[in-house]
Amino acid sequence: MDMVRTLAKAWKIEDLRKKIIFTLLMLVVFRIGSNIPVPGINREVLADVFQGEGSLFEIFDMFSGGAFSNFTIFALSITPYITASIILQLLTIAIPALERLSREGTEGRKKITQYTRYLTVALAFVQAIGMTIGLFRQAVIDKSFFSIAVIVLVLSAGTAFLMWLGEKINESGIGNGISLIIFGGIIARVPSGIRTIWTKYKADELSFVTLMLMILGAVLIIVGIILVQQGQRRIPVQYAKRVVGRKMYGGQATHIPLKVNQAGVIPVIFAMSFLAFPLTVTYFAPADSGFTQWVDKWLSYNSSPGVWVYSILNIALIMFFTYFYTAITFNPSEVAQNMKANGGFVPGIRPGKATVEYLNRVMTRITFVGAVFLAAVAILPTLISTMFGLNIHFGGTSLLIAVGVALDTMKQLENQMVMRNYQGFLG
Repeated sequence: MDMVRTLAKAWKIEDLRKKIIFTLLMLVVFRIGSNIPVPGINREVLADVFQGEGSLFEIFDMFSGGAFSNFTIFALSITPYITASIILQLLTIAIPALERLSREGTEGRKKITQYTRYLTVALAFVQAIGMTIGLFRQAVIDKSFFSIAVIVLVLSAGTAFLMWLGEKINESGIGNGISLIIFGGIIARVPSGIRTIWTKYKADELSFVTLMLMILGAVLIIVGIILVQQGQRRIPVQYAKRVVGRKMYGGQATHIPLKVNQAGVIPVIFAMSFLAFPLTVTYFAPADSGFTQWVDKWLSYNSSPGVWVYSILNIALIMFFTYFYTAITFNPSEVAQNMKANGGFVPGIRPGKATVEYLNRVMTRITFVGAVFLAAVAILPTLISTMFGLNIHFGGTSLLIAVGVALDTMKQLENQMVMRNYQGFLG
């Protein structure tokens, strides 16, 4: 209700109303494009390809809002841009020239953004070729060079257009454009999911108790996501007083907010991508080959004991990538140096090496909580469905992304209202 009141107040402010309308119109454009089919594809063959789909297809379909399974112009969605952004982040750490560029302020960020765009188009082109002549080759009606070239160009152009759409939302709308596009795709699948559950319930394939347990589970996961996403450990920082001329500076107390889930949803995506790789290979191998049968038995969550092996590996990978990505995004040494340079210190902790060790120790502990939370959100729906035979996955990862984006967007809206002396639900 607080969020609804905040939106109502924001709607009364003319420039915020224009930004909200612009954002909604851009999401409408995204949904329209998600229903425009790519030319030269046999829809009946395509439907057969998606029979018994695995986690590889599900992650792409989740980001595209169903455009991937329908092979529309936005089938690649924004995933090449996400991959390109992650690659550039890692290269910034590994390549000194990029690291220097990232510290050059606005101009440096513009240059890195430009590199990200180029890499996005290149990755989209490669993925489009792989999908057309590899994954969905059976669904291509005309296998001539011209026909395949048209399909590849349409898919690549779709990703480039979504990248532009996201940047326009950043400039003239509310929230992070790329995140909102993913959010729009996830939300677009909610009505069909509700309809599927209701159909199963009406057909007595789903009991009332099971239905209530599913709803309760989804609500508990959403509440948990909100608590963890908002959760932070505040490290107190005291700035020493210093005299410059006749004026005294410093002396105030503040804090460093360390988020419990510093890595966001990135570790879950990385883990799913790694586990999806063996399944990717099976789509190119004969269905009766020994490798395909081994992967289906041991690494697929649709089989037994594969679901347990898949779950254990997923938990281990999520834990690893949570620590890995947190180490990339949070540098205790840099934070300690900045504090020391400005005369700041953590009460009871000596500046310098002791502060670095303290920040490392605190970050390691709260990161463990965040990693366990991410693993639970990603795994519990699968395990519950398997143990109780529900055969319905309500998507913990989808909920994590959707709730996270909604909270981030509301925070941005609230910040803009605060700048206009309005008090929103966070106040």
